[in-house]
Amino acid sequence: MNVQGAVVDLDGTVYRGDEPIPGAVAAIETLRERGIGILFVTNNPTRSRAQYVDRLAEFGIDAAESEVLSAGTVTAEYLADRHATDDVFLVGSSGLRVQLQDHGIDPVSEPEAADVLITSHTYDFDYEALTEGLWALDSAEHFYGTDPDLVYPGGDGRRYPGSGAITRSVAAVAQREPDLVLGKPSGVMVELATAALHCQPSECLVVGDGLDTDVAFGARAGMYTALVLSGRTSRTEAETASPTPDFVVDSLADVPGLLD
Repeated sequence: MNVQGAVVDLDGTVYRGDEPIPGAVAAIETLRERGIGILFVTNNPTRSRAQYVDRLAEFGIDAAESEVLSAGTVTAEYLADRHATDDVFLVGSSGLRVQLQDHGIDPVSEPEAADVLITSHTYDFDYEALTEGLWALDSAEHFYGTDPDLVYPGGDGRRYPGSGAITRSVAAVAQREPDLVLGKPSGVMVELATAALHCQPSECLVVGDGLDTDVAFGARAGMYTALVLSGRTSRTEAETASPTPDFVVDSLADVPGLLD
């Protein structure tokens, strides 16, 4: 296996909550020493590239903004490219709102004014937010979710609802599916990640804890896949998955050994 680039997930792969996964930092250093380009790709849309660089630095990992790609970044760039003059209503976090504003998209405050609805993770999701999402879809021509993650791993080892849970809630009450969900494993994310790595997909390895996101992303992109069991997926789930990961390992710490 000739690997020149690695797509590395964050939550549940590099860290859980405020603690790094044991051996993850050393594994990143080893991959870099071997000349393997690394792109950190996360479906967590709440932070900007710069904020993820700072987050990684807290764990002793040096990264440039060009080495980070998040569902928030992808969503902001997608809207700026295709909906720059449309009125966007957001059911999502303040962190995503800032990213949209940084790309020239200033979400409207009234759901009835929406041309576009974006749904995403927010701790403030409640009955009012669900109602506003429903009302926005009465008029919005376009409906996007930032990412499909139903759950994400918390620092306490338990799972918590993610963006996908909120998107599905709004979609269910409106009886309307989103036009596109933009994070892993979407074609939009595959295209941007492949371009950022500067190597052929057949020379890349995807490392992550999600079957429906990381492994599906790698399969769609034509990359090798390594599922880690340090996040939200069990070995039993991995054994019955489709598509099947090329490798199943306990954690990121085991990945350099796959390349020996």
